[in-house]
Amino acid sequence: MRIVFMGTPDFAVPTLKALVAAGHEVVAAYSQPPRPAGRGKQLQPSAVHRAAEALDIPVRTPVSLKGADEQAQFAALDADVAVVAAYGLILPQPILAAPRHGCLNVHGSLLPRWRGAAPVQRAILAGDALTGVTIMQMERGLDTGPMLARVETPIAGKTAGELTTELAEKGAALMVAVLADLAGHPAVVQPEEGATYAHKIEKAESRLDFTRSAVEAERQVRAFAPAPGAFFEFEGERYRVLAADVVEGSGAPGETVDAALAIACGEGALRPTLIQRAGKPAMETAALLRGRAVPAGTSLG
Repeated sequence: MRIVFMGTPDFAVPTLKALVAAGHEVVAAYSQPPRPAGRGKQLQPSAVHRAAEALDIPVRTPVSLKGADEQAQFAALDADVAVVAAYGLILPQPILAAPRHGCLNVHGSLLPRWRGAAPVQRAILAGDALTGVTIMQMERGLDTGPMLARVETPIAGKTAGELTTELAEKGAALMVAVLADLAGHPAVVQPEEGATYAHKIEKAESRLDFTRSAVEAERQVRAFAPAPGAFFEFEGERYRVLAADVVEGSGAPGETVDAALAIACGEGALRPTLIQRAGKPAMETAALLRGRAVPAGTSLG
């Protein structure tokens, strides 16, 4: 097939590579424009931008697709289908209608649950047992289009980083399978029952809330690992918690219940096992405590 690919972050790269490996002709890759990153705030191309260039695929990085000229250039690519994976820009109706088979999206949830920007993190925070990937025919609504295929996977204690990597690979394989047999994957209208919206993650959400149960706090840790990282503050310094266990313990929420950094929550206690101080590499909590003791009864915020 003649394909236009549209994606931006690491999540989208396996799908791009899988399309090429399957023998499809990817005539262009659309990605969000380079953004400032790193200490020098130099403009850096996206993960898809870099991957496409390595595959000798022309890259386009428009700020918007709303203009008539940009839409005409897209239509001129004469694509059989557009494959979209975490692109990050709204696709106007002329874009959605231009390819012969429309635009197919790789979405990291079991639609209609967790439509929107942060499906992986929201599934973890909610304590869902299962998530997965859905291949969806895009329409003007936000992740509301009919479904062509989906595959499930257990969350089972995985971090957002681990789950995103797994779903990216599953989504790539599923998209290739769908394109190999479009007729065998009829579109099914999404039910409205069970629909939820995965709002974008706000920075304030990554502060650990010890008034909640330890189970919920541990979900925060996994949902925000590796980035932005769930955190607490101690003596004016921010500590990112990258892994933690739920343990027995009680006390005022946010207060350490022993010298091994078990922190009392609204119910139970949370013991960080992998932690990172600002500007330092991540380390096991035991190693951190050897250099910076945190006595029982210390209040953390």
